[in-house]
Amino acid sequence: MAVSGISRVRRQLPTSPWLFAAPGLLVTGAFVLYPFVSTLVNAFTDRRTLIPGQFVGLANFRELLQDDMFWTGLRNSTLYVLGVVPPLVVLPLLLALLVQKNIPGITFFRSAFYTPVVASIVVVGLIWVWLLDDRGLVNSLLETVGAGRVGFLSDQWLLLLSAMAVTVWKGLGYYMIIYLAALGNVPRELHEAAAVDGAGAVRRFLTVTVPAVRSTMVLVGALSSVAAFKVFSEVYLLAGPSGGPAGEDTTLVMLVQRTGTGLTGRVGYASAISVVVFVVTVALMLLVLRADRKEES
Repeated sequence: MAVSGISRVRRQLPTSPWLFAAPGLLVTGAFVLYPFVSTLVNAFTDRRTLIPGQFVGLANFRELLQDDMFWTGLRNSTLYVLGVVPPLVVLPLLLALLVQKNIPGITFFRSAFYTPVVASIVVVGLIWVWLLDDRGLVNSLLETVGAGRVGFLSDQWLLLLSAMAVTVWKGLGYYMIIYLAALGNVPRELHEAAAVDGAGAVRRFLTVTVPAVRSTMVLVGALSSVAAFKVFSEVYLLAGPSGGPAGEDTTLVMLVQRTGTGLTGRVGYASAISVVVFVVTVALMLLVLRADRKEES
């Protein structure tokens, strides 16, 4: 009886890992794989919100090439990446260097820098709207000192710059933590040797710190690039549901939302835009990784 019981358990063991993984696989399949495949299929149809739609081949993608709003969204998303990624690669590293040392009170500053990360993006957006609105705190202060009001949220380019500032402000603490982990692995002997050779703080930063955390900088660049290209919440909250003047503030993800939602939303066309966003984000990742490999070689 004992032997047969052990044999039965052994026969069941190969299925045990799948039983443990089943909940995670079901969630991934329902909320990741199925929507992904569904989006790919819908991109080749003329489906609307309440209409199943029919297969139209590449018609949606051909229409994209002639859609001015698509090119506007692509331009704004690209500019967003160029405006957000460099600060998010450099500034968190400088912050990490500032809070790296264990001195009295440093825990407070680490928590303060990380607080925007855990704050709700809706709350953050409302705070910045309160600050930058035409009747907000910043414009009130400008008017007090004799300067005119600035249309931070009404001008297309100032709105994008304001959204970039929100993205950078909210992401600093997150990438600072990543850099702190990387700086903890930098041998102290390298800094001591550089100091003995007469290297100052700036030179040690450029010749010791930066090379030691270069792979982390590549990781931060890749993560921030993908996040910036898919930006939605910051621009949406600052511009409002109706958007800026003539929709010139639109990013690609905002165009997906405005095109594919509502009772008459063009789900097929919005899915085609989503496919373009996916392809571009994958291309960004590959470009960053390829550039890193070239530097290593």
